Amino acid sequence: MNSPLLNDIPVYILASLVFILILLFHWLVQRLKFFLSRKVPDLHEKGSGLTIASILGVLSILMGFTFSITLSKFENRRELIVQEANDIGTAILRCDLYPDSIRDPLMADFKQYIESRIAYYDAGENEEKIQEELKKAAVISGRIWKRVAVASQDSRFIVRSNQMIPILNDMIDIVTTREAARISMVPRLILWTLLLLVLASAGMMGSDNASRIKNRILLVGYAIVMTLTLNLILELDRPRQGMINNDQVEQKIEALREMLP
Repeated sequence: MNSPLLNDIPVYILASLVFILILLFHWLVQRLKFFLSRKVPDLHEKGSGLTIASILGVLSILMGFTFSITLSKFENRRELIVQEANDIGTAILRCDLYPDSIRDPLMADFKQYIESRIAYYDAGENEEKIQEELKKAAVISGRIWKRVAVASQDSRFIVRSNQMIPILNDMIDIVTTREAARISMVPRLILWTLLLLVLASAGMMGSDNASRIKNRILLVGYAIVMTLTLNLILELDRPRQGMINNDQVEQKIEALREMLP
């Protein structure tokens, strides 16, 4: 389920909208309650507290479940960046197994490859730029693979190539794995369900018989807690856009520049 609203709008704007919607739904239910009480004077709420508690219970479980998913995905993306840095670094080191006639062109290709992988991350949410860098990396890695494949046919380099080929395989494969992890987000239906439950709870609080002052204090506290929690979930789910990101881990790939002449 694709949702441009949840995918394209900046996280801080979404958080602000959620906070406003919570207050708005609370106020609308209060107005509706006031209107109905004038039309039906004998109307009384029975068990509203139990209903609110039930909704909040379901909301808490779903919040915890969603947070667990987003945190797991965030950590997986971080681990993949480190793994890719290790794979590229190992491949660069194994270039030294070859004579200069093979090593130098390989090093030149790896220099371009590293810059392409850095640009892939720096593209942020720019999908066009991301796809451009993926294609560029595929071309360069294909060129590296072809050089090693040709060298492997020379009997002098069989042992060296047998050490180089597996790590090149890993280096190429992890690009696809990392891209799959990037586009793998929490199903938008879950996030919409969370939002509906948050607003439903706010509305039910508006129908409660508590005093105005107590109700307002509870409402503001509820709005702040729910907004911050949803904001945290969205931040983890979109690490290229918000304050929670993998910039420091990405420096592991940038540090590979130092390995090249």
